[in-house]
Amino acid sequence: MTGLPLREPTFLILAALAAEPQHGYAVLEDVRRISEDRVQLQAGTLYGILERLRIDGLIELDREEVVASRLRRYYRLTTPGLDLLSAETDRLHRNAAAADRRLRLARRNDEAARPAVRSH
Repeated sequence: MTGLPLREPTFLILAALAAEPQHGYAVLEDVRRISEDRVQLQAGTLYGILERLRIDGLIELDREEVVASRLRRYYRLTTPGLDLLSAETDRLHRNAAAADRRLRLARRNDEAARPAVRSH
């Protein structure tokens, strides 16, 4: 099974699939939206990650359908995939909270170290 931390594309793919089962192109678009256009996966990269997640038991095939003579596979999170996404989300929240506390302290220290401005 994949361990923590997750690479950002993997995290975003799992997040996309947490909402509902989706086919590959919908996952690509959802990842782009979730990341506010910062992460734009190529199809080959996406399908490689999806295959690894499937082998690891984190996602599974939900259904297949033919659309415009092309096979469309829908994937969904499994319980282990949901658990991993939840654990990674918790880890990221804890890290962000720790960084926020440190930043507030650094800003207070920076302000205290600045020389006082005298008015004339």
